[in-house]
Amino acid sequence: MKVREIASGLQFPEGPVALSDGSVLVVEIARGTLSRVTPDGRIHVVADLGGGPNGAAIGPDGAVYVCNNGGFRWHTEADGCLRPVAQADDYSGGRIERVNLVTGQAERVCDSVEGRALRGPNDIVFDAQGGFYFTDLGKGREFDMDMGAVHYGHADGRAAHVVARPLLTPNGVGLSPDGQTLYYAETAGARLWAYDITAPGQVQKHAWPSPNGGRLLTASPGGGLQRFDSLAVDALGNICVATLMHGGISIVSPDGRLVSHVPLPDRMTTNLCFGGPGLRTAYVTLSGTGKLIAIDDWPIPGLPLHFNA
Repeated sequence: MKVREIASGLQFPEGPVALSDGSVLVVEIARGTLSRVTPDGRIHVVADLGGGPNGAAIGPDGAVYVCNNGGFRWHTEADGCLRPVAQADDYSGGRIERVNLVTGQAERVCDSVEGRALRGPNDIVFDAQGGFYFTDLGKGREFDMDMGAVHYGHADGRAAHVVARPLLTPNGVGLSPDGQTLYYAETAGARLWAYDITAPGQVQKHAWPSPNGGRLLTASPGGGLQRFDSLAVDALGNICVATLMHGGISIVSPDGRLVSHVPLPDRMTTNLCFGGPGLRTAYVTLSGTGKLIAIDDWPIPGLPLHFNA
């Protein structure tokens, strides 16, 4: 695989969205912005959102829907690696925001679900019906942390509802090619979970001993201290999970039996998306070093996302 560096100097980039003109949208969590990176590496701020913009996805109206976690406190390691460590002192609350790509205007779509305030919305994926699944990872503090959830929202502003909770650190979220399976990555345990979808925003729940009603596909492949972050699905249904600490992309087959790893030079490898001709380029955020890279000639094309032109 050929790796190209597209841009550097980004402030903890995440949530990449590949656009048809060759540019890539990213959030810069530490900067509080939604930014556009052009193919020649220039960085343009689309919207200044504040807080902690995290996952992003194009909606049915052509706008970008951003999960905003409300902000982190940050720490820079001796080797220069930037990482989030706790809820920000100026934490501004979790929310889903809609950004007009032409004007940069942002509006709040959702900041609570079923009467409970969102804590740390993290990642988002739209289904064919125009609704969106999103994770709320929660926030960590010095002496306690929130339990999280997966929710289902609507681009038209209708009230969101709970899909599954309580969950431990739900992060990346995605859908199978047939739209019948919902996946989420658990950060703390490096576990990948699946739910069978019974209707838009509804899933089948498994009984105990499942801790969350989901099916476990894989758990901490390879052992060690790795953590799972965000994910993307390829055209064959493999789940490609950005993997922290080990640094790279863990690829898990839909049945969970096969797991491989693509190493990358940043232990804070946080997210990826597919774009380019035939969706054969993987765009990856190396957040600790503030880079957006491209891996050309990815072996399997990416799964086309709903509403990505």
